[in-house]
Amino acid sequence: MDIKDGRTVKGTNFVDLRDAGDPVELGALYAQQGADELVFLDITATIEKRKTLAELVRRIAKHVNIPFTVGGGVSSIEDVKVLLDNGADKISVNTAAFKHPQLINDLANEFGSQCIVLAIDAKKEDAGEWFVYLNGGRTKTNTICFDWAKHAVMLGAGEILLTSMDHDGTKQGFALDITKQLAGNLTVPIIASGGGGTMEHFKDVFLKAGADAALAASIFHFKELEIPELKRYLLKQNLPVRKS
Repeated sequence: MDIKDGRTVKGTNFVDLRDAGDPVELGALYAQQGADELVFLDITATIEKRKTLAELVRRIAKHVNIPFTVGGGVSSIEDVKVLLDNGADKISVNTAAFKHPQLINDLANEFGSQCIVLAIDAKKEDAGEWFVYLNGGRTKTNTICFDWAKHAVMLGAGEILLTSMDHDGTKQGFALDITKQLAGNLTVPIIASGGGGTMEHFKDVFLKAGADAALAASIFHFKELEIPELKRYLLKQNLPVRKS
């Protein structure tokens, strides 16, 4: 769930945001429906120099009984400590980690790799290579996505949350090529994000790209697809899914 000013929002290709509801209410609903994990990302925390609100995390922890990850503006051991102390299970880092890679190592040493998720926002350029973008997709870098992911894992990142900016909100399917590259060459779980629109898209990202998890937002926010029916479908495809 992308969070802006305390509300859940959803856009397309990282722009044209629209309100999708209260994050705590939505989180509780998805947990009840059988979601395995939740991810809450304060999408403007870094660019506006704000910190993810510990109060929101505390409210989520009170109403949600499944693991959840929180990110947005996380740039220090103290930031992570506050969020974990208020109930978060894992922490997502993005821009700050890219600018100061040692942060990943510091956080992994302090809290363990299992709770450090590296979020990567990537976009495919004309030459066919995927590049890293920062600050909620606003700032292009000259760093190739796979190179950064590989380096981050070496530093101690325990998971990679890969979001394709090209596919975000389009509901046209996940970015199978870059997901497959990361999943096939890295030793940590890869969470595919951006583009989930049909049950077949989820099957493809698991079977064709080897993703360990698939993240989706708008299809659930706007009730185009229900979590229980998606899980039943994946079970029929012989995919190992926890029953709702």
